[in-house]
Amino acid sequence: MTDTQIHKVLAGEDRFGEHRGLGISEISFKVVPQDSNGLFIIENTFHAKGGPAKHLHFDQDEWFYAAEGEFLIEIGPDRFTMKPGDSLLAPRKIPHVWAFAGNSPRGRMLITFMPAGKMEDFFREVTEANAMPPQDPELWKAHGMELLGPPLQV
Repeated sequence: MTDTQIHKVLAGEDRFGEHRGLGISEISFKVVPQDSNGLFIIENTFHAKGGPAKHLHFDQDEWFYAAEGEFLIEIGPDRFTMKPGDSLLAPRKIPHVWAFAGNSPRGRMLITFMPAGKMEDFFREVTEANAMPPQDPELWKAHGMELLGPPLQV
């Protein structure tokens, strides 16, 4: 392995040193597809309760790891509470929705997309507005997802 394949990203930092806001949270790119032969990992840090709209991915499995705070997540008909150290896999083509729901002042989750598909492009586009992704079905479809409903109420 050469050092051109190694990319250290410091705590609280983004792979490219960029800021990406989603209104109630910020995301940092940790591993991008060009570094990893197709893996995409983000850190999502919340300063308010909430999360994305209900959706599914046509081609990506999505893995969640709760690092700080409490999260609610629905995958298909099942609802789970995630606490620090818990992880959960949302398989492709299964509807899912999740939200930071804890009473702590901050929540932090690592999210992995396998394979990455168009997720890096999706987050680059939606964070330009510093708001949660709009509930525009065509935007989601253009990035390999189907928008299915509103965010969880927490």
